[in-house]
Amino acid sequence: MKSVKAALFIFIGVFVLSGCGTTGSGESGPTDGEGGAGNGYDSGASTTGIDGGETYGAGAYAGNSVFDPANPRGTRVIKFAFDSSEVAAEYLPVVAAHAEYLVANPDKSVVLEAHADERGSREYNIALSEHRGNSVADLMKFQSVSPNQVQVMSYGEEKPLSYGHDELSWEQNRRVEIIYFGE
Repeated sequence: MKSVKAALFIFIGVFVLSGCGTTGSGESGPTDGEGGAGNGYDSGASTTGIDGGETYGAGAYAGNSVFDPANPRGTRVIKFAFDSSEVAAEYLPVVAAHAEYLVANPDKSVVLEAHADERGSREYNIALSEHRGNSVADLMKFQSVSPNQVQVMSYGEEKPLSYGHDELSWEQNRRVEIIYFGE
């Protein structure tokens, strides 16, 4: 409980410091996400960003902040430390950006797909990944996202990104993926 409170205080601080103003980029806002011509999407490939979070390739931005790697909403993967469900401070702006978008777009919703590495029993990993997903969901709800907009799916170790048996592979598998409906 103490770590959740600490994370919330950090989250609030980051949110307050990041401000709520516009950037003046002339962006008209998110599109409907159906992937057709003229909707602001391009066919850029998914890649891993500098922070290890998932971003989208060059040319994919095309006016939609969800694909802009410079925008925190361009990050769709939140990684976790070993045996932890605490959202690291580096991912708090990412969660805040997704929460801000969901609050501004009450017709949009997300599935938080939560995962664990292969260490630990199947039951333990399901529970741990569920705690990870709920940590992200709770931070979003704390930012006024409706509970109806957020669903947590816990996969444990069942859907790894990497099949290796080393620290780098395990690090990639300890994650929550933010998936928008309709994208």
